[in-house]
Amino acid sequence: MDGDEASIATGGHHASTPMDWDKLFAARLHAVKVRPYLATALFALHAVESRRVPTMAVDRYWRCYVSPHFVARTPVEELAGVWVHEVSHLLRDHHGRGDRVARQRGLTGAGDRLRMNIAADCEINDDVYGDGLARPEGAVLPRTLGLPEGELMEDYLRQFRLGPWLDDMAAWLDCGSGADGLDREWDLGPDGAHALSEQEQDAVRFRVAQGITGCPGDTPKGWKRWAEEAFHPPQPWRQLLGAAFRAAASGSGAGQDYSYGRPARRSVALRGVVLPALRRRPPRVSVIIDTSGSVSDAELGSALLEVAAISRSVGGRRDLINVLPCDAAARVVHPLCRAEGIPLLGGGGTDLRTGFAAALRTPPRPDVVVVLTDGQTPWPEAQPPCRTVVGLFPRKARGRGSWDEDNPDYKPKGPPAWARVVEIG
Repeated sequence: MDGDEASIATGGHHASTPMDWDKLFAARLHAVKVRPYLATALFALHAVESRRVPTMAVDRYWRCYVSPHFVARTPVEELAGVWVHEVSHLLRDHHGRGDRVARQRGLTGAGDRLRMNIAADCEINDDVYGDGLARPEGAVLPRTLGLPEGELMEDYLRQFRLGPWLDDMAAWLDCGSGADGLDREWDLGPDGAHALSEQEQDAVRFRVAQGITGCPGDTPKGWKRWAEEAFHPPQPWRQLLGAAFRAAASGSGAGQDYSYGRPARRSVALRGVVLPALRRRPPRVSVIIDTSGSVSDAELGSALLEVAAISRSVGGRRDLINVLPCDAAARVVHPLCRAEGIPLLGGGGTDLRTGFAAALRTPPRPDVVVVLTDGQTPWPEAQPPCRTVVGLFPRKARGRGSWDEDNPDYKPKGPPAWARVVEIG
């Protein structure tokens, strides 16, 4: 086995048991055979020989540290199960989730991280084994702790404390920093050989999720749930709305104009002719706020917060932002002084087409139109000559089951395809 296939990190210990690489990689092939949708991840995981780990453990950079003694005494079928278990920690981002839980709940001790490792094991082990994949002896299951199956690491973490049963499975409770986010002394770190970058890790997760959703078959429920979230991860709506605005504002044509202040480079080829150069400036923004009776005061408050965030996105240039309250008719266009000082008048029906018309005829013409609405409105038939971002207030946020109490089957037509849409809340 050459150096590209395996690294050695003996930590100064005597190499009493040689590493059986053939057996280790035969186990990986068996894992690929019985769980083909995990093949990309299993082959992306780089094996590192280490006599400082009890069994097998992973770090957050997709290296798998393997004990030669463990390989020697474990059947190939069980080694295959350990391969799948360890790569599952990385695919499910248990290290990143562990870091977030630690910050949110103030979990700072080594015992807390051990509990995270156990909770992460419960999330994986409840449905990963069987159908050709052997469960390693002593692997912790939710029922071992008297817990229900099918829950996430964060849920399990709330439901148990460390107890006397710990001694019976101590060898299985260190899956490395890739399982709980706590660095180990044997980790090679971000600068060590064969580390995967965050982009490479995301690419591996995407390929695995593609395989699961493309041919679900009898894939366990836990993996189906993970694949669905990999394609549609829950994200904070403020970040999404900000990203949509920045994408629209930085697109081709937005915030661009010609200026003679810096002549174009092509002028040197034309004697006696000065050509203007295309320069970049912060985009002009019109914010249309739906003030109809179907929009709550809390949602109008959120809209004003977004106006302030948009102002920061254009470098604090308030002269570049206009705010237009609109229900069935467009109101006065307000240049931005302070977001909290804008009168949001309205309360009637909704027709944001008048808002679009007013925004586009107010000089200077906007580069980006941002619409904050609950969606109960007709939309312009033609695409405006600028980019459009729509922030939708969800109806369910106000506790009602339908859009129209008199007509439960009514559902308004969604925003047009030419708008970038983000659901708020």
